[in-house]
Amino acid sequence: MSSGIMKRRPLKAADDKVHDFLTTGIGRVKALIRGSVKGFAKEHRPRSKNGRTAKAIFAEAQSPTDEDGNEIMIQVKKLSKIYGRRPEEALALLREGKDKGEVQSMTSNNVGLYDVSFDIRKGEMFVLMGLSGSGKSTLERCMNRLIEPTSGQVFIDGLDFTSLNDEDLRIARREKMSMVFQNFGLLPHRNVKDNVAYGLEIQGIPESERLERAVASIELVGLAGYGDRMPSDLSGGMKQRVGLARALATDPDILFMDEAFSALDPLIRGDMQDELIRIQSELGKTVIFVTHDLDEALKLGDRIALMKDGRIVQIGTAEEILQNPADEYVDRFVKEVDRSKILTANLFMRKPKNILYETQGPRTALRMMDNCDRDDMLVIDGEKRLIGMARSDGILRAMNAGDRDISGIVSDVPSVRPDTPMSEVVQIMVTTDFPIPVADDDGILLGMISPSAAAETLRNGGGE
Repeated sequence: MSSGIMKRRPLKAADDKVHDFLTTGIGRVKALIRGSVKGFAKEHRPRSKNGRTAKAIFAEAQSPTDEDGNEIMIQVKKLSKIYGRRPEEALALLREGKDKGEVQSMTSNNVGLYDVSFDIRKGEMFVLMGLSGSGKSTLERCMNRLIEPTSGQVFIDGLDFTSLNDEDLRIARREKMSMVFQNFGLLPHRNVKDNVAYGLEIQGIPESERLERAVASIELVGLAGYGDRMPSDLSGGMKQRVGLARALATDPDILFMDEAFSALDPLIRGDMQDELIRIQSELGKTVIFVTHDLDEALKLGDRIALMKDGRIVQIGTAEEILQNPADEYVDRFVKEVDRSKILTANLFMRKPKNILYETQGPRTALRMMDNCDRDDMLVIDGEKRLIGMARSDGILRAMNAGDRDISGIVSDVPSVRPDTPMSEVVQIMVTTDFPIPVADDDGILLGMISPSAAAETLRNGGGE
């Protein structure tokens, strides 16, 4: 019996060894898994340096102002980006006057940007416009340092953004700016609300607060009630609205948009442009919008930077670029633009020389009409608000009726705002035989547009 026991002991010993080996092995695997998960979490959870925030990083910075007193959010100073192994050689050739093609043939380096400088005002929608390869996307990504520039500086809110270390750069980017790409980039396994809240989750915002802010952002972009839908249930335009909501949910100071609407159908694209304009009027963010579409640039941009071969050819408002192109390249670029859809009433209006006050007597009003040889004149009140139009036959009736003023014979007249596109003004002109008044939101008469003045301005601006 003892011999039997002796025979079984080696088997038990072997079994114990296997058990110990497996236990140790599984323990190691568990440790590796825990380490991997811990490492992943550490890599992706919100990072901070002793509780460091973007507010602390920018605490000592002071935002500069331009000559008109406007606060400057972004300053770009002599920014260059050279792709290749010998960037300094390429820069030296550029300083000698060589162009992008010559530098590439001589050094095999590609010129992304060269010596770019400009300012962007706080709350401005600034458009980077150009053909493929012009450097517009490279410039935007150098501004937020998704691409490191070869030389030059970018100042954000008065702080040298190009000097930040990696940790501070991540914090500043995460809390101060957001980006919307052409690709929607939605997480397919998350619903709309959780997609919008993702940036807040990365920032470590508590769940209740981030979901509340996500819902508000969803409503802002016109998707109220879609919070529980999955991305697969949405159209392309709706997905882009979710992407915009996600960017806005973190309440960034700066919004970078890179060809954000290019993948959309023309009709949906127009709707998204209108939506962005509406949202911008409410929030007043600083927006940098990259596009290759000139009509989109002219519609959206407070100012536009037109680029070619890594350099800025012209910066200006839509009207400045259309009316005064900097060179032949810009002139060719804008030649086919329908100016009536871009130029607005404030450019065409002229200060009215002859107007009537509603408190004036009919005899005085009739005498003023005779002196300027007109049968109709605009009428305003004592605070210069537009009341309407008075015609000579109506004034004669008031005079014969013994009226003390002309307030009873004033008729309504269509008016436009200063920012009304001339295409709409022209439609009104077709149905009237008198100049179109321009009034602000309070009804104050600012000017008037005559058909001859509009035709002359369009002709001088290059309209057909």
